[in-house]
Amino acid sequence: MTVELIVELLTDVFLTTMIILLPILGASLILGVIISLFQAATSIQEMTLTFVPKIIITALMVIIMMPFIAEKLMSLTIRFFNQFSSVLR
Repeated sequence: MTVELIVELLTDVFLTTMIILLPILGASLILGVIISLFQAATSIQEMTLTFVPKIIITALMVIIMMPFIAEKLMSLTIRFFNQFSSVLR
């Protein structure tokens, strides 16, 4: 195994992880900003007001994006197995 191959594999892993996580984290970030604006406007400083909706939206996004996540992870795994078979030769 060469250093270039390891760097390529790690790049694929990090890029796939970013692609999978960005929509989920983005939805949570947008909801957090909206709730923060609401809290600033109403002076309500309740901790559960930010925590519970973020948990719910994160869980919903994971459930909604599950087919996309599974497809990305399967394609990454197939690429790994194809590259491993060429390395072993």
